[in-house]
Amino acid sequence: MTATDTHRAIDAVWRIESARIIAGLTRIVRDVGLAEELAQDALVAALERWPESGIPDNPGAWLMATAKHRAIDNFRRNKLLERKHEELGRELKTQQEAAVADFEIAQDDDIGDDLLRLVFISCHPVLSTEGRVALTLRLLGGLTTDEIARAFLVPEPTVAQRIVRAKRTLSEASVPFEVPRGSDLSARLSSVLEVIYLVFNEGYSATSGDDWMRPALCEDALRLGRILAGLAPNEPEVHGLVALMEIQASRARARTGPSGEPILLLDQDRARWDQLLIHRGFAALERAEQLGGASGAYALQAAIAACHARARTAAETDWRQIASLYDALAELTPSPIVELNRAVAYAMALGPAVGLELVDALASEPSLKSYHLLPSVRGDFLFKLGRFAEAEAEFERAASLTRNGRERQLLLDRARACAGGLSQP
Repeated sequence: MTATDTHRAIDAVWRIESARIIAGLTRIVRDVGLAEELAQDALVAALERWPESGIPDNPGAWLMATAKHRAIDNFRRNKLLERKHEELGRELKTQQEAAVADFEIAQDDDIGDDLLRLVFISCHPVLSTEGRVALTLRLLGGLTTDEIARAFLVPEPTVAQRIVRAKRTLSEASVPFEVPRGSDLSARLSSVLEVIYLVFNEGYSATSGDDWMRPALCEDALRLGRILAGLAPNEPEVHGLVALMEIQASRARARTGPSGEPILLLDQDRARWDQLLIHRGFAALERAEQLGGASGAYALQAAIAACHARARTAAETDWRQIASLYDALAELTPSPIVELNRAVAYAMALGPAVGLELVDALASEPSLKSYHLLPSVRGDFLFKLGRFAEAEAEFERAASLTRNGRERQLLLDRARACAGGLSQP
């Protein structure tokens, strides 16, 4: 194996094992920042040694053992070992002597618990939304600051600052490394799910840049969602979110044309939808419903996505059912975005005039003032009503508001189609 091959293998191992290693170390040192530094030290050691010695039979255990050795050295170097409780001292010494065996034995139980704790600490509400996203991708996704920066099209120093600030905030707030209990669990779980879905949405419909989608982010979010579903199997909203992401991700191949141009939902070739992901999504939705979560926010959105997935053609879509589901979602989690989507469903079920009336009621909503999809949706309704000049103006306004290059071009093309008034934009 060449040095390049070894480095690629190390990168793959790191993506798979880093979250477990950081989680296990955080349980020991009780500091997520220090835990990540120790894990990174182990990675550097692997990069130095494995090209010569070869990749160990159990690379994850090797990394964990090396990181634990570094943890013990760190305590000794700072003369902290003597100040730790005897129990912690004994635990560290035992782990130093049998780290590999400990890692293998604990992999199914303690490691799972540690991973769940790491999920909750990285998505803690004490952090800003940007900080939660960056820290989650760093600790649980195994991404570098450069990869996170490129994914969200922000400068690398900005991401680095967010991560440093997040770790410092967790340390200063003395956030415990534990899974919350009782009433705290629902609030914290909501934050975790929000972060995962934010990551997925940025991959599914990029808010800026030249690409309509960033599939790697969708894959990272799906992986995190599946991990969480395995760690919290009795939480219906976790399965609801996984169902939603699986079904939406199934459309990925059909959402762009040969040159990367966007293809809207009703124009997509449904033969290109990934049936395996759709079936996985249906299974996750069924699990959420079995757990009593059919009326959860993510399960309702997954049920909407499932309506599209069940329709063999766009014309067969059950828009009345979708409108009904949006009614339930609007009652559960009222928001202008939900109302805008609800307007689209009603327009498809009952006609564009009905949709336009609902959209016009949102015109004064402050949070939608710069939201490009409001004029885009309004333009679509106006076009269908034959009000081409008004529709053209709306599409042009929408194009001026979006920061995504592909989407801007799509909206300008629709504006030009309005000018002719001849074909559906």
